[in-house]
Amino acid sequence: MTSENPTSRTALILGATGGIGGAVARALLQRGWTIKALSRNAAAARRKLPQANWIQGDALDAEAVKAAAAGADLIVHAVNPPGYRDWETQVMPMLENTIAAAYDSGARILLPGTIYNFGPDAFPDLREDSPQNPQTRKGAIRVQMERRLKAASANGVSVIILRAGDFFGPGAANNWFSQGLVKPGKPVTSVIYPGRAGVGHQWAYLPDAAETMVRLVERAASLPAFAVYHMQGFWDRDGTELIAAIGRVAGRQPKIRHFPWWLLPFAAPFVPFMRELREMRYLWEQPLRMDNARLVAAIGEEPRTAIDEAIAATLGSLGCLPQTIASGRAADRGLQAFV
Repeated sequence: MTSENPTSRTALILGATGGIGGAVARALLQRGWTIKALSRNAAAARRKLPQANWIQGDALDAEAVKAAAAGADLIVHAVNPPGYRDWETQVMPMLENTIAAAYDSGARILLPGTIYNFGPDAFPDLREDSPQNPQTRKGAIRVQMERRLKAASANGVSVIILRAGDFFGPGAANNWFSQGLVKPGKPVTSVIYPGRAGVGHQWAYLPDAAETMVRLVERAASLPAFAVYHMQGFWDRDGTELIAAIGRVAGRQPKIRHFPWWLLPFAAPFVPFMRELREMRYLWEQPLRMDNARLVAAIGEEPRTAIDEAIAATLGSLGCLPQTIASGRAADRGLQAFV
């Protein structure tokens, strides 16, 4: 890190308008960090997070990223191509720009990781060093990203990666909870669940994930140059515990409907999001649980919001509770068009 004074630390967030990028930005702001954020539409993004110093630019523009990273102690690489398109051609160039900017500024890189790196051969208990044999295109790219970052760490760029399960929470975009399980802007009367009965699933509450990342950053001096950790998050042992929490918060147990996997082959050629969902089906067919022993050894107890509190905040942000329904109707998109 380039600065030791905790009152003058600066982070550049790439992807600050997204769920995890925005959550990390807010967590760092609460610690007194100065936040710079790069956006292709800085004026619109500023309305979403006015506390950040917004810079007009594109993560695909190497010079723009380099200029934005000047003076930064940390670069949060939370940016993805929009609309599930062009991962094959854009993800690695964006990462290369971040690495180059980190070399130039001396900043540490923080990457929000995923479970997509792993195939069924690594299930059910995932550890940081479990074999990575992904079954999907996105998973293969995720493996490539981490390998590139590991190589960069051997040449002077410090890296922190936190892998987590399926995100949910206020501001979490493009996720199963808000695009599949419930209907934004409407009271919860039913839940469309993609998993099999009795199969456990790994979830991660977005504010907890952001807090965990910030705690790792705060302990960066004691971490290895390439530091990879797993967050346990919320482990739903049999696929019923998250739904039960939704029912407790909503005041009635919802009817459980099965996700229409049969429909995806027909929609996938025309809707990129449906193609992505189809590829991720294997994550719902077998239990997978993330071992956080290494994380706990590094930071102590993992941040963990009580599940009912987390669900209440999530449903409230989606407009699914009585006092928030009107404000949530604008969010009714994605899977709701066909389920």
